Amino acid sequence: MIIQFNMIQSIGVAVIFLLIGQTIKKAVPIFSRYAIPSPVIGGLIFSILHLLLRQSNIASFEFDATLQTFFQTMFFCTVGFNASFKMLKIGGKKILVFLSISVVLAILQNLLAVGLSGVLGISPLIALLTASPSLTGGHGTAAAVAPSIEALGHPEALTIGLTAATFGLIAGSLLGSPMANRLILKHNLMNKKNSQPSDEINIDLPIVETKKTILDTNKINKAFFQILIAMAIGTYLTDILNTLVGHWYDGVTFPSYIGAMLVAAVIRNISDNSTRFNTPIEEIEVVGEVSLNLFLGMALITLKLWHLIDLALPMLIILLAQCIMMYIYGVFISYRFMGKNYDSAVMVAGLTGFGMGSTSNAMANMNSVTEKYGYSKTAFFIVPIVGSLFIDFINIGIIYTFIGFLT
Repeated sequence: MIIQFNMIQSIGVAVIFLLIGQTIKKAVPIFSRYAIPSPVIGGLIFSILHLLLRQSNIASFEFDATLQTFFQTMFFCTVGFNASFKMLKIGGKKILVFLSISVVLAILQNLLAVGLSGVLGISPLIALLTASPSLTGGHGTAAAVAPSIEALGHPEALTIGLTAATFGLIAGSLLGSPMANRLILKHNLMNKKNSQPSDEINIDLPIVETKKTILDTNKINKAFFQILIAMAIGTYLTDILNTLVGHWYDGVTFPSYIGAMLVAAVIRNISDNSTRFNTPIEEIEVVGEVSLNLFLGMALITLKLWHLIDLALPMLIILLAQCIMMYIYGVFISYRFMGKNYDSAVMVAGLTGFGMGSTSNAMANMNSVTEKYGYSKTAFFIVPIVGSLFIDFINIGIIYTFIGFLT
C-alpha cells in the first residue's frame, strides 16, 4: 500500500516529527552534547519506521516536495545575507588566513573522497557526498546538493549525504577538544601565553554576538520582504548561470538557491555601505533557522535507508579517512598557520567542529577547551565569522566545481 501526502500534509508530517525530535533531544543529553539537530532525530525515527513498514510490505510513503524546495531556497538565501565583506575587513589578515585554511580543507575533503572512490568501487559523485557537502557543509548543504547528484543517476544521494553529515557531527565533537588539549600540553602553550605579549584581535565581541532585541513587526516584515525579493530575482540569475554552465558541463545545473544566495549577498553588502538602507540581520537569522528546520524536517522524512545496504562499508572507510585527515590538517596545518600559540590551538578545536559538522559544534568544542585553560578572544571572534558567515557560501561553489569535473 502506497500512502501519498500532498504539499500541506507533507510539511505537517515533517513538523510533527521535528517536534518529536525536539522532545527526545531535551530528554536524552547525548543528542545535545553532539549538537544533533531535532529534525535529524525525528526524521530518522520516521525513516526507520518507513523502512520497517516497507520491508514488511505493509506500507510505503510518498511526499510532495514543493515546500521542501521553497524552504531550502529560503534558508540558503539567508546564508547569502551573511556574506558581509565589511565583517571580513574588520577581522583583517587573521580572518583571511583562517578562511583560506577552511577553504583548502573543504577542497582536500573532496579530493580524498573522490580519490578513494576508485579504490572502493563506488561512484565519485556518491563519494563526494561524504566530503565537504556533508562535513564542512553539514546537513543543510548535504540535503541541498543531493538532488543535483540524484538527477545524475544516483537516487541514494540524499540518504548518503545526510548519514555522512550525522557521522561528521559526532566525529567533530569527539575529535576537536582532544586535539586542542594535546597541542596546549605538548607545546606548553599556557605558560607561553602568560609570558608573551598578547596578539589578540583588538575588537569588541558584541559586533558579532547575537543581540536580543524587542520583537519588531516592521523589522520582521523587512526581513521577509528582502528574502523573498532576493529569492525572486535569484531565480533569473540561476537561469542565467545554468545557461552559461551548460556550455561547458552537460547535465550539470545549479539548484534554484544559488541565485538567491548571490543576490542576498549583494543586498547585504549594499546595506553595509549605505545609511539609507538597512538589512535586519537578526530577524533574517531567525527566518533562516526556521526555514532550515522545516527544510531538514522534510528532507529527513524522505530518507530511503534501504539505499545504505550496499554502500555502508565504503562510506565508513571514507569517513574514517576524513577523520584522520582532519586530525593531521588541524595539528600540522591550521595550528601552524594561525600562529602556533594558544589561540591557534583553540581554533583547531573550532575548525574541527565546523569542518566535520557545524558552527554549533565548533563553539561547543572551543567552550570545552577554554573552560579548562582560559578564554580566547581571537578564537571566539574568528571561528564564528568564518564558520557561519563565509564558508557555507564558498563551499557551494567548491562542490559544484567538483560536480562539473566529475560529469
